[in-house]
Amino acid sequence: MTVFEQASCRGSRRVSSRLTIRGRLTVSYAGLVMGCGAVLIAIVYLYMRYVPTYALSDMAPTEPGATATAGEASSPDSVSTLNELLQDLLIASSIALAVLAVLSGTVGWLVAARIIKPLRTINAAATRAATGALDHRIGLHGPDDEVHRLAATFDRMLESLERSFESQRRFAANASHELRTPLSTTKTMIEVALADPNTDAAQLRSLIERIAEVNHDNIAIAEALLALAAAEATTVPRDPIDLTAVVARVINSRADEARRSHITIVTDVQPAMTTGDATLVRQAVDNMVRNALQHNLARGGSIHVRTWADDAHTYVVVANTGAPIPPDKTASLLEPFVRGIGRTARRGTGHGLGLAIVDAIARAHDGIVTLVARTEGGLTVTLALPVTPPRRQ
Repeated sequence: MTVFEQASCRGSRRVSSRLTIRGRLTVSYAGLVMGCGAVLIAIVYLYMRYVPTYALSDMAPTEPGATATAGEASSPDSVSTLNELLQDLLIASSIALAVLAVLSGTVGWLVAARIIKPLRTINAAATRAATGALDHRIGLHGPDDEVHRLAATFDRMLESLERSFESQRRFAANASHELRTPLSTTKTMIEVALADPNTDAAQLRSLIERIAEVNHDNIAIAEALLALAAAEATTVPRDPIDLTAVVARVINSRADEARRSHITIVTDVQPAMTTGDATLVRQAVDNMVRNALQHNLARGGSIHVRTWADDAHTYVVVANTGAPIPPDKTASLLEPFVRGIGRTARRGTGHGLGLAIVDAIARAHDGIVTLVARTEGGLTVTLALPVTPPRRQ
């Protein structure tokens, strides 16, 4: 590239950087129209200059039937008349091209304004979102073109961000409550023991045992929070997983707990293969079974575990008996620290992160978790995983 070409490129970049999109569209429209007009004028001029074989003359025949002779056709007056005609043609064409430039620029400016109007709407929505307002949507109407698809994508992004931020706010509030309660309990027990000068060794031992129990619950909550964070941030491999084997291992590990609670586990396993992280998938199935055990009836009851597959997905379904759950409350059970019998339930009924972890693992595998409240009481949890989830970058 020559120095002149480099300077021209730099100059064009500086000009384009100073123009708005509307200005660049206007220049493009006007330039296209003027370019076409200039080409048309050039064609007409060349045609008039070189194509005609006849000669123009100022001398018109004065008698009927008289014609110009060859000498008259090639006279200087004839050449002068042709040059004047071409000169007049260039002047008229230049004036017409100037008028065309003004008209095309004006029309292009108006058309560009109509084209970029949706972009102004998107920019206004983005400006509101930058201030923290995520409850608005563009809702652009019109043909399914690039701008319409951009607006639809932006609306989906706003919806996802609003849902994520709302979930984070609820998570922070619930986590603060869950972690503050046991710490406050421990502090109260220690202060009571210190305030009593007659506290003996047996009372101190009982206090230590209660503190150890509370501390155990704190550790369980912290580990569950770490598991939830790991499930949301993990990169899923493509290892083959046999869900029937996973279910069998989970049920064997929970068999003693089920016997102690007099809960019957019924299985209906059919071949179901998927790909992903075997450890995370096993944790998801284990959380589903453990949730069914913890939120079952106090004594008795049953759990039904089923696996099956179709062409696109593999499924693990865990249904348990238990207390009735309002159908409109089932979706909230996937949120952290939400329990089926209330967030302030007694200790020992779980920390409220089990199904949230299942949901995070499902989303990491491009799967989905659905909850259905049983009319006779209890809950049905379905984990659907793609047969072959896409590789994440």
